[in-house]
Amino acid sequence: MDLKVLRYFIEIIDAGGFGKASEKVHLTQPALSKALRQLEEELDLVLLERGKRGTQVKLTQAGEVVYRHGKELLAGRQRMLAELSAQRSLTAGELKLGLAPLGSAEIFAPIIAKYRQQYPQIEMHLLVRGGVEQTLAIQKGEIELATGIIDLDDGYDCIRVFNDPMVVVLPKENPLTTREILSVHDLINEPQVMFETEYTLHQLVLNACQQAGFSPQNITRVSQADFGIALVAAGTGVMILPRSIARRYSVAGVVNIPLASDELRWELSLFWRKEQVLSFAAQAMIALVKKHLTQK
Repeated sequence: MDLKVLRYFIEIIDAGGFGKASEKVHLTQPALSKALRQLEEELDLVLLERGKRGTQVKLTQAGEVVYRHGKELLAGRQRMLAELSAQRSLTAGELKLGLAPLGSAEIFAPIIAKYRQQYPQIEMHLLVRGGVEQTLAIQKGEIELATGIIDLDDGYDCIRVFNDPMVVVLPKENPLTTREILSVHDLINEPQVMFETEYTLHQLVLNACQQAGFSPQNITRVSQADFGIALVAAGTGVMILPRSIARRYSVAGVVNIPLASDELRWELSLFWRKEQVLSFAAQAMIALVKKHLTQK
């Protein structure tokens, strides 16, 4: 059903006749009559009782139904357009952003604060999840944008936000602390503190060890970097971490030794599904991240 024709029909009723309605919609009376006939033919119903020329138009029972629902349809259309306009101007809408638990506070907190200042009426949902859960959530459409470490394929677009070298966090008394740089293979006999399996960093470290010819033994799994470093200080094992994270949570009793940069790096990205039509709120976040990166 053509909403324009429906509007003509409602204007005829509201104006009390074809003459005044034609002036309001800027259409000749014959054209208005033709439009009404087309609507009646489409519905196979008579909507108006035709009287003498100049008399008040009167709705049939079917016309009353069409008039009532037509008003609701047109009002719904106006509400839809108003809501879309608000989203486009970023005075309404929501953003569902998935945040990696590792590194998001350091990197994204200032960006999110800036976003809130610029777009206070956008409702933000921040979901902190491990990398595996992030990817599943974005595939299911539970979030629009996500931060994390991801191997890009044809299914995703991204912005590389941070590229950090790795370090090995060692207890002070470990003999490897005398080295200026370490390789993954140097850790072959060391018990390791690693993140839980839902963290992408767990798989990255595991893959690096396997490529170096061994599988880590005596693994202690954690979900927090600061607790992991505390375990290292207590002599539980060694831990591979991004340099920025290791420095932030460093405690007495540990030493950070650089890991050969060609073996493993921490590359944090903001990513989204390629085929997804992003909301205006999500597009604004991407633009803000890009601007932030150019100003660094």
